[in-house]
Amino acid sequence: MAATEHEPSASDMRLIIAASSAGTIFEWYDFFIYGTLGAILSKTFFPTGNAALEMLLFWLVFAVGFGFRPLGAVLFGYLGDKLGRKYTFLVTVTLMGIATAGVGMVPSAASIGLWAPAIIIGLRIMQGLALGGEYGGAAIYVAEHAPMEKRGYFTSFIQSSVVGGFVLSLLVVLGCKAVMPEATWNAWGWRVPFVLSLVLLAVSLWMRLKLSESPVFQAMKAEGELAGNPFVESFTYPGNKKRIFVALFGVAAGLTVIWYTAMFSGLTFLKTAMHIEDTPAELIVGLAALIGMSFFVYFGRLSDRVGRKRPIVIGYALTLLLLFPTFWAIGASASPDGRGGGQEWTIRGSDCEYSPFLKDQATKCGKLMSDFAGAGIAYDLQNGPGLALERGGVAIPTATLDWTDAKARKAQIEAAAGATVFNVAKTRPSLGQAAVIFAALLVLMALSAATYGSVAALLAEMFPPRVRYSSMSIPYHIGAGYFGGFLPFIAAYIVAKTGNPYSGLWYTWAIVLIALIVALWGLPNGPPRDFADDPA
Repeated sequence: MAATEHEPSASDMRLIIAASSAGTIFEWYDFFIYGTLGAILSKTFFPTGNAALEMLLFWLVFAVGFGFRPLGAVLFGYLGDKLGRKYTFLVTVTLMGIATAGVGMVPSAASIGLWAPAIIIGLRIMQGLALGGEYGGAAIYVAEHAPMEKRGYFTSFIQSSVVGGFVLSLLVVLGCKAVMPEATWNAWGWRVPFVLSLVLLAVSLWMRLKLSESPVFQAMKAEGELAGNPFVESFTYPGNKKRIFVALFGVAAGLTVIWYTAMFSGLTFLKTAMHIEDTPAELIVGLAALIGMSFFVYFGRLSDRVGRKRPIVIGYALTLLLLFPTFWAIGASASPDGRGGGQEWTIRGSDCEYSPFLKDQATKCGKLMSDFAGAGIAYDLQNGPGLALERGGVAIPTATLDWTDAKARKAQIEAAAGATVFNVAKTRPSLGQAAVIFAALLVLMALSAATYGSVAALLAEMFPPRVRYSSMSIPYHIGAGYFGGFLPFIAAYIVAKTGNPYSGLWYTWAIVLIALIVALWGLPNGPPRDFADDPA
């Protein structure tokens, strides 16, 4: 079946792109606002007294939303293929708005105890379900209106809108912090960005209600070609199992870990390992993301000329080469002592068992690891016959440390070191430092755009129209939900276990390597073509 039954006018396409993109920006704003405010939310809803554990619990609940995205993809994919593209993503945007506003209204754990994290988990599940249906609906809706020669360009605005949601979340947070005293922001002002989602919901609904149904869906409905059970047919349609495998491991998993590493890992790295003040870190990352939005449009348009596969595989290959050097450049510039997050401290012992999930570690070595990991301080872990702690090769006595009181133990370590260790004041980068960090983040954004810019057009072209919503949403959201959504948690866990602020990048590197191999094998070569031209 042809991608379109008629050629939409230029004004029609502007409305289609604007309405679809606005809703996507809004939905991702809602999803990202939770991650942007991690430092406050972790203490408000998951207080344990252990900073490392609080952040791990926070990122675990952040990942819960992603974990439910595939279920949302199944549910709303089914509805989108049976009832239509337009009304399905009207439902998803409404569900997201209600859930996000709810996060801003939940009392703290200090007020209602365990009910607070329980309610937050429930709302994150609602957000995950909504997002599982949103992206596929918006991407397909634009793709099924766009002419073939401009499909990559027009759908690239959907990818750019994902970044836009992240940028909007940072802008709203920075704006609120600018007009509120710090005490007000920390007490209740952080709730405002969540409640503001109700205003964004009203705007999104107003724009999307003006849209008509997709011409491809209208044609299938008129001809009686709608799928009986889109979910089942997604796995029984000839050749679709291979397409889903490639879409999952060769497309969604790879592009998602690059994107989350560029933005979330980059922001977390600056705030924790590099001890940069929150506002400068958010400004640098937000500006890089804002400018980087244009990269997604560029690569989407480029894919109309050179094909969808080439930018993706080149982007993967360059990521494998540049991922660690880019973060090393950020670390070398951002680190106050110029060590770039290098391990000034060494912890040595034979019983260095450490679990980031325990408030109090079982061994003395584990307690030291917890002290340093909780403060975001890098350390080199070595095996040895006895317990030892060194700073720059100089031994710090451990025999007299207080092993029952972490606060007292940290004070003793600082006294022995003759310097502030665990409560280092956050720094504001110089203009030169900020420029280097910004440039490195732009490199990461370009790598993300190369692999992400054309994905909506690619996935729409890979699958048959009758099960397109389900077939592209399921692998996309499994890849994005599990490989990408759990990235901040997995990376934070690896860093806490190893003491190396760069060690979490190995997760990204491994997933991208797998994605490159699968993409080289499974993605179609040559110029873009509609599914009807693909006999496989």
